[in-house]
Amino acid sequence: MMKNFILFLVVVSLLACNSDDNNPKYCTEEYVYGLSITIRDAIDNTIITEGLNVTASDGLYEEELMRIENSNNFFGAGEREGTYVIEITSTNYQAFTSDPILVGRTDDDCHVITEILEFQLTPN
Repeated sequence: MMKNFILFLVVVSLLACNSDDNNPKYCTEEYVYGLSITIRDAIDNTIITEGLNVTASDGLYEEELMRIENSNNFFGAGEREGTYVIEITSTNYQAFTSDPILVGRTDDDCHVITEILEFQLTPN
């Protein structure tokens, strides 16, 4: 009787783990940013990386974009789709606000599609 009960539990456990999905999704473990932004000086076209505050907002969601060491880009919206407005402030440049930017997902719904953008700031 006990063996039958244990066998029953094993079978139920195996059935519970069975997936009804005939098209399983195989996503990579890569972490993809939805935004990659380069900022340039509008006068001399040089890339600016220092002294900037770059923020992306989507409704109530807001995040400060980060710059990875030795990179000229600011990154954000990691694996997060949405419609973002970018705000850039600096003591040396005029404030900038972008038009809305749509970050979507890949067809397999595994990752976001990176929007690669470039903005120019006008010096004060």
